Amino acid sequence: MRGAQPGRAIEQAVQRGGALRAGDRVLVACSGGADSVALAAALHALDTPMKLELRLAHVNHALRASAWQDECVAAYVAARLELPLDVLTIQAGGRAEQPLREARYAALAQSAVRLGCNVVATAHHAEDQSETVLLALLRGAGPDGLRGMRARRPLAEGVELARPLLGLPSETLREYCHARALPYAVDPSNAEPAQRRNAVREALDALRPLFPALDAAVARAAQLISEDRDAAPRAELRRSIRDHLAGEDELRDIDFEHVEAAVRALEAGRTGTFHMKPGVWLRIERGSISEVGRE
Repeated sequence: MRGAQPGRAIEQAVQRGGALRAGDRVLVACSGGADSVALAAALHALDTPMKLELRLAHVNHALRASAWQDECVAAYVAARLELPLDVLTIQAGGRAEQPLREARYAALAQSAVRLGCNVVATAHHAEDQSETVLLALLRGAGPDGLRGMRARRPLAEGVELARPLLGLPSETLREYCHARALPYAVDPSNAEPAQRRNAVREALDALRPLFPALDAAVARAAQLISEDRDAAPRAELRRSIRDHLAGEDELRDIDFEHVEAAVRALEAGRTGTFHMKPGVWLRIERGSISEVGRE
């Protein structure tokens, strides 16, 4: 499994994303679905190069008759990866999404503390991020809501919540499971239209054929808002670049990837010329913007 090439993009995304750090002691939340099975397998492939200590945890909500099947999948995956598994049962008192989520995170946090883990990792992906941002928009949320799910945030005393797969589509995660012959369960509650998130998911599914880059665009917008709200150094660099380009109206709308290339050069202290759009370039000298020019 460790030497397989299919799905290497997932492992690279985890390594480069920054949600998990070298030496983390990680409790991987494994529901038995394709997303969490792919996360467990990817982190298992990275435990040596990233010096990770891994355990799996499965939360049984005890809400449907097929819940034992999900638990069996999680147990099989743990055995296949030779990782210890902690099975947790919660009683949330109903099917409402928010109480279930809170009970699930509380159980995972308690398990992490008991097992000596400093991180709980979940398998939220790009489509989940799109749904979260749209739900926040429909609630009338401000910038804190529109930032979506954060890649890493505090969960409990001494424990952080990490989401290493936020930039990846669910299809890629399923393919990763198929390539490694790993089983996964399908949650029938994902098709219940009474749940608001499922209704939003259906609407987004109808839009994706018309806007193929929808999830990538939403994830990028959420990342930009989040970094801006946190006053992250990268956000300051983006603002500096756009300030230099804002002097002329036609230079304001620059492709994101061109801005990010210049941001990486500023971060690394490099020197070079970066083309912002046809006929327009930005000159960086030793990590500082020197001029904007035209060809």
